Amino acid sequence: MDGHKAGALDVYAERNGLAYARFDYSGHGLSAGNFADGTISDWLEEATFAFEKLTGGPQIVVGSSMGGWIALLLAAKLHAAGNSRIAGMVLIAPATDMTEELMWQRMTRKVRKEIQASGRLLGAPDAPQGENTITLKLIEDGRKHLFGDRPIEVGCPVHILQGQLDESVPWSHATKLAERLASDDVVLTLVKDGDHRLSRPEDLDRLFAAIDGLRVETGLEKGAPTDR
Repeated sequence: MDGHKAGALDVYAERNGLAYARFDYSGHGLSAGNFADGTISDWLEEATFAFEKLTGGPQIVVGSSMGGWIALLLAAKLHAAGNSRIAGMVLIAPATDMTEELMWQRMTRKVRKEIQASGRLLGAPDAPQGENTITLKLIEDGRKHLFGDRPIEVGCPVHILQGQLDESVPWSHATKLAERLASDDVVLTLVKDGDHRLSRPEDLDRLFAAIDGLRVETGLEKGAPTDR
């Protein structure tokens, strides 16, 4: 939650008179715990807990990378339960189904055997410090939450921001996600020279514009973007 985008959203929210909540999953950032002990189930439970702590009316949820997958799982879960408090979502390079499509399927047969034998793989490329372990538990748990090719029902407008130079989440991953979102109100913005982080000033302007657009579209004079 001390990341550049999360901090910029804090400034944006204050400037616009909006409530704003952000948090770190267990094993991430300032939260206690070991990343290697975590699973998608754990982090979805934590996201649900954090969301339910928010008071007031409809919310705008912002999720980046793995947080985009968690945000979609949260929205789908709440929509299925008849909870309509998520008025809109902005997803930044959403790593939907990442444990399978972006991890397991990219591994060589040798690496798969290694992780099956030892239960973990050390030194995952491009991972933040302290988050460089992929466990078999994470892979197997992730399979419980895969959207696959089925339609994704979230019950709200969605704006996806995706860099075409993203080496962690290919831009084709975002286009496939846009096709699977059941809502007709889905906007996909491809940033031709954008990387995975999308944290340059011009990228942040696109993020703020996306939130502004959702606020207008949903009739929210005051929302509460929640960064995951």
